[in-house]
Amino acid sequence: MRIAVLGDIHGNLEALSSVVDAARKEGVDEWVQVGDIVGYGPEPSACIDVVRDLGCTVCLGNHDAAVLGMLDTAYFNSYARAAIEWTRTRIRPADYDYLRSLQLVVQKQEYTVVHGTLHMPDLFGYVVSQVEAFDSLKLQTTPLCFVGHSHVPAIYVQRGPREIDWINQSEIDYQLPAGQKALVNVGSVGQPRDEDPRAAYAICDTKRGSIAIRRVHYDIASVQKKIRDAGLPDMLAHRLALGV
Repeated sequence: MRIAVLGDIHGNLEALSSVVDAARKEGVDEWVQVGDIVGYGPEPSACIDVVRDLGCTVCLGNHDAAVLGMLDTAYFNSYARAAIEWTRTRIRPADYDYLRSLQLVVQKQEYTVVHGTLHMPDLFGYVVSQVEAFDSLKLQTTPLCFVGHSHVPAIYVQRGPREIDWINQSEIDYQLPAGQKALVNVGSVGQPRDEDPRAAYAICDTKRGSIAIRRVHYDIASVQKKIRDAGLPDMLAHRLALGV
């Protein structure tokens, strides 16, 4: 089975469309999205439509939860809070219903999906090192776990009881050792933060045991214009070109 995994989208339809087009060319049997469909970007409803139409397995992200009023926006910086308030007034009733249907953790036979960490999914903790990865891998019962939230791609592989390999690159092609669990941070579709502005996604082949993080270009200038035209903070447009 070939699984396309989409990271944080954040209302960036141009990036999402480019990623979906690229993944389809590789051949995909199943689609996964790791939360934060909305927030920051100017087209939240259109992005929800794409994710829903793909039939993605989706978990709840912190921005999704904040838009629903399930998470205090004091947790966010001023730019994020402004985008959340803007999004609340723009999305449709059906979008609210869809976001409310999302769970913090979704488990399938081959993989688990959570936005932040398995050991504190409701607190939306970050996986940014072997320390956090170890805490989640202890609870992981499936061969693969897909996460996002940090917007930085990485693969963590449990080699032994306390031995974690960490592959931290902009693009990755990795052959998973037989019988080893992997936690995969797929990076971000709509707002990368690893100083590479290209949209990120992952392709996992469960038959081959391979994991790949891919990057694709998209029309950043078009999204920047939409952000500014919508009256969202200019910083949200500026950062896209920098990948931060």
